Amino acid sequence: MAPNHPNINQTLLVDLKAVLLEKIRQNGGWVNAHAHLDRAYTLTEDNFRYINAHLKDKWHLIDTMKREMSVDNIYDRMARATEFFVAQGCQAIGTFIDVDEVIEDKAIIASQRLRERFKGSIEIKFVNQVLKGVIEPRARHWFDIAVQFVDIIGGLPAKDAGHEGEHLDVLLSTGKALNKWVHVHIDQFNSADEKETELLARKTIEHGMQGKVAGVHGISLAAHPLVYRREVYHLLKEANVAMIACPLAWIDHTRNERLAPSHNSITPIDELIPAGVTVALGTDNIADIYKPFSDGDMWIELRLLLESCRYYHPEDLVELATTNGLKVLGLK
Repeated sequence: MAPNHPNINQTLLVDLKAVLLEKIRQNGGWVNAHAHLDRAYTLTEDNFRYINAHLKDKWHLIDTMKREMSVDNIYDRMARATEFFVAQGCQAIGTFIDVDEVIEDKAIIASQRLRERFKGSIEIKFVNQVLKGVIEPRARHWFDIAVQFVDIIGGLPAKDAGHEGEHLDVLLSTGKALNKWVHVHIDQFNSADEKETELLARKTIEHGMQGKVAGVHGISLAAHPLVYRREVYHLLKEANVAMIACPLAWIDHTRNERLAPSHNSITPIDELIPAGVTVALGTDNIADIYKPFSDGDMWIELRLLLESCRYYHPEDLVELATTNGLKVLGLK
């Protein structure tokens, strides 16, 4: 029997990376839908000891660093990171910035300078981080200041534990009043105890914010049984809530002894995309106590995502890395 060689009409896909990168370039370039540029490159010999602390502890551990920051320091680091994304061929980036009683408005001032410097080179959309929540009076004061500047309203329901619904009410009512997108950190602890994605979808419908909301991370979805996951996917599609996956940020999630369906700690794009949910790509933190070895390489993020979810559909991956990012940043 003759060997099964490709005929003259077949194309050998010998370099899928090159194929994907070229399609991404043709589609305008990468879109980083979720980052924290104001914290980029803040890792030091002194704070390196905190890298294995629990996420909730890190929310407080960075306060000392934030108090010592100057506007110039914040701007310099944000500019360095932005230059790297421009060099990668990014067309847009969405970055959370800390605005609270500790850092006050320093990141806002630095972000104004950043936007002016990179005008015409890359679209930058700013989102307020709410590490102090949005309910306590001082936290709400700085939230109200931040939302007047940022392009997108940011949220973190876990910071108002026990009042997650009220937290989302504040975000979504504000987003609706100001006609701005809302991006919310949800389901970050890879546990079936978390149901923030479901709550976000239901609250989005309740506030009439369909098509203007994105959940960030959502890794706990995969810890639930399939029947529940399918219910949530249906809700996400009904609410037109998008999801932003930051694979390198969560691949390091520690083991535990909880029984759950076999899964990894990555946003389950292999189920979300076929269910009709829009998924975008982000890098999250860069060279800080959250992600000390992350350097913001968009290809590494996409490669990790497609391999960890065994999702080998080039056209979908290109959309995820470009068009869908523009959508969740309000640019499409």
